[in-house]
Amino acid sequence: MQRRQFLVAAGLAAMHGMARAASAGELLPKAPIRIVVGFPPGGGTDVVTRVLAQQLGSRWGRTVVVENKTGAAGVIAAEYVAKQEADGTTLLMTNFSNHVVAPSLYPKIGYVVERDFTPITLVGTTPCLLICRKEQRAQTLEAIVRRCKESPGSVSFGSAGAGSIQHLALEMFQLRTGVKALHIPYRGSAPMISDLIGGQIDYSFETMASASPQVQSGAVVPIAQTSLRRAQAQPSVPTLAESGYPGFDARVWYGIVGPGGMSDALVQALSRDINDALAVPAVAEKLLSLGAEDGGGSPAQFASFIASEKAKWAQVIRDANVTV
Repeated sequence: MQRRQFLVAAGLAAMHGMARAASAGELLPKAPIRIVVGFPPGGGTDVVTRVLAQQLGSRWGRTVVVENKTGAAGVIAAEYVAKQEADGTTLLMTNFSNHVVAPSLYPKIGYVVERDFTPITLVGTTPCLLICRKEQRAQTLEAIVRRCKESPGSVSFGSAGAGSIQHLALEMFQLRTGVKALHIPYRGSAPMISDLIGGQIDYSFETMASASPQVQSGAVVPIAQTSLRRAQAQPSVPTLAESGYPGFDARVWYGIVGPGGMSDALVQALSRDINDALAVPAVAEKLLSLGAEDGGGSPAQFASFIASEKAKWAQVIRDANVTV
């Protein structure tokens, strides 16, 4: 059984082993529910949120609206949701950027993760792919490390911007391998991938959701992936963890949180319903198509995951002296 499915199944088995618990639809106010997304419509996070929202709306018998509040890598959306009523009518599809990276990079953001949000359920995690154009001469991990050591500071790695997962995966890569590379930040993945294919930059730790279409078309070559085990969407691509760098784990992720102070009964009910929705084939297939796995589980598990991610990336940011 797939690990993500196992987590969902285990969580549901534990929940349904007791007397029937209330659905969130019975506890939520009789009003439309909003799930706020910090990224533009059409992106991976937005698409998954809309599929999930449709399922939850059917379960709850009310409208579930996806509201896009873009800017500052999701921070604007997070600041907004942190100030809403803790009655479950406004939720956030949070992510790696605004929940674990922003607190270390932007100390003056308008929220404290532990105080201002209530973890509900992890929706999925997605690795990055280390990619290069098909004409690149060094197309193995060993060859890239050797090239970086031979020409320190000159081998270029593009990112979607300072503080992005592509940037921080590169910083982790430099710390683990002892090499020095050249970071080239862009305003998003699209222009970065265009320059990668065109030969203006050498490599990138691009998200799997964004890189996969280019891999399938043959425009770029996948070299390694950054999760602890191979994603089902790219089973032939080795991980850095299995290629000499054990424990190398640089994933993007997203999950549902609410404002701080939500009642435990409502949080548990929301988590049960989201776990059920994640098990629906249409939702599970969409997640897998984006390389997203390991979703589901309890609020406590999600809280623990957030804490571990926050500590891990804060350490990378400190050790690499990352500033934006």
